[in-house]
Amino acid sequence: MEEINKSQELKTIIIDNVKYKTRLTKKYLERVPYVSSNPHNIISHIPGTVVKVTVKEGDIVKKGSKLLEVDAMKMISSIYSPMEGKVLKIHIKDGDLVPKGRLLIELE
Repeated sequence: MEEINKSQELKTIIIDNVKYKTRLTKKYLERVPYVSSNPHNIISHIPGTVVKVTVKEGDIVKKGSKLLEVDAMKMISSIYSPMEGKVLKIHIKDGDLVPKGRLLIELE
């Protein structure tokens, strides 16, 4: 458990509209801030193998259009477009092994 420096100044945090005064740990102060994901980037959420890319660069896709299929843990999952748009760049090809967090497709 990380020790808190008692001489550190108290900070105010608000949780559910209630104000609290507290000292923050070094780990909390040095954390990487949350950045919301870009909805135009299709990212792999688990490691797997690309079975089939069903679109080409320049294709116009509708929300819900199938973009690719990924085999993860012996199960084939289809990845669908979260929005209407144009396929700007495809970063993978059939047979590629992809780790979690890899950029697969960019939409415009």
